[in-house]
Amino acid sequence: MAFPRPTADELVLRPPSNRVERRSIGWWAAQAVGVVVPPVFVLVLLALLIEPARPWLLLSAAIVGVPGAVTAVVMPVWRYRVHRWETTGDAVYTRAGWVRQEWRIAPLSRIQTVDTVRGPLQQLFGLATVTVTTASAAGAVRIDGLEHGFARDLVDELTKVTQATAGDAT
Repeated sequence: MAFPRPTADELVLRPPSNRVERRSIGWWAAQAVGVVVPPVFVLVLLALLIEPARPWLLLSAAIVGVPGAVTAVVMPVWRYRVHRWETTGDAVYTRAGWVRQEWRIAPLSRIQTVDTVRGPLQQLFGLATVTVTTASAAGAVRIDGLEHGFARDLVDELTKVTQATAGDAT
């Protein structure tokens, strides 16, 4: 599908073209497992220790564990298919989410700061998140799941481009 080229003063919402790093699937799965395993572990441990409550505790563990396991398998692949990003000479485009999807455009003239974030799990997977802060009340634009070295280079490039872009970032 061809999209009309916007004029200099007009940006259009369109699908970004770049995928995030494939290792993001493992990162998102590890996050989901890290949320599900602790409560299931505690419930199973209590079921072993408290015999009269065992059926209810095991039922509770299943109620938490089964949907959590399905989420840990399905969500990362789905997010990988949805998450996209792109930078052009005019803006940063993102699409993110899995149940609730969000498309964002950050015009270069509105960018105030560009940052890189790497949590412990991201470091383990060699990934980083680039955060583009604008004057928008909707908050920052985030590009999750980029390869760390590439994210660093992208931040450097966006910083140079935004400094050279006319506008007051408000």
